[in-house]
Amino acid sequence: MFFILSQFLSFLVMPLTLIFLGLITGFYWPDRKKGKKIILLSIISLCFFSNQFLANWAMQRWEPNFIPLSEVPKHDIGIVLTGVTNLSKTTYDRTFFNKGADRITHALQLYKEGNINRILITGGQGLNPTNPNTEAKLLKDFLLVAGVPETDIIIEDQAKNTYQNAIFTKETLQELDIPADQSFILITSAFHMKRAKGCFEKAGFITYPFPTDYYASDTKWDIPHLFYPDPYAIFMWHKLVKEWMGIAMYKVAGYM
Repeated sequence: MFFILSQFLSFLVMPLTLIFLGLITGFYWPDRKKGKKIILLSIISLCFFSNQFLANWAMQRWEPNFIPLSEVPKHDIGIVLTGVTNLSKTTYDRTFFNKGADRITHALQLYKEGNINRILITGGQGLNPTNPNTEAKLLKDFLLVAGVPETDIIIEDQAKNTYQNAIFTKETLQELDIPADQSFILITSAFHMKRAKGCFEKAGFITYPFPTDYYASDTKWDIPHLFYPDPYAIFMWHKLVKEWMGIAMYKVAGYM
């Protein structure tokens, strides 16, 4: 119930939702003069949120800086949060990745470089999947194909959100008699790291954050980025607003 409420509240405050509500409100507002002002404000908002430079600027300031591999201290286990595969496309002989594939590919690189000895993947099916597999299982299959021994892969395949990632990971470690008081490398998308780190530390973990899957790019001062509207800019604002709402709801619930 909490998860559904959180999703609904996030939808209500999304920039595109507010813009559409503003346009509809302005169109039907009894006072035509005020109605036109509301419509104008909505159009200005659309220009703001579709500006590539501004969206990238905001995301740059939210995402933590990446860490060079040479500076990552050696750990026994790297914990990978899922949310990177396409569970709406059923397949049995491969893994379809979404934008966040860096989470697992960079975990693989950490493993190959010797920064971690084992990879723990946490994540189930999420909401309304059509693929009967869990994300953890799909990512395990990918690691096996990449040459990682099965003995170096641990999966937790029940979690449906970040809070459950932390709680169920701790239970999995306890079941395997793996000490949970050691430091773990926490691997997730840069925009999601603050919430993930908060949840895992609330659950008693000591974490070394390794952000990946960046949405922001280096600053560009060319005309297209400064002036051309782009739907991807709105997408980035939606990512940010959804994450901010998620953090607010998690703090209210005591998850972080």
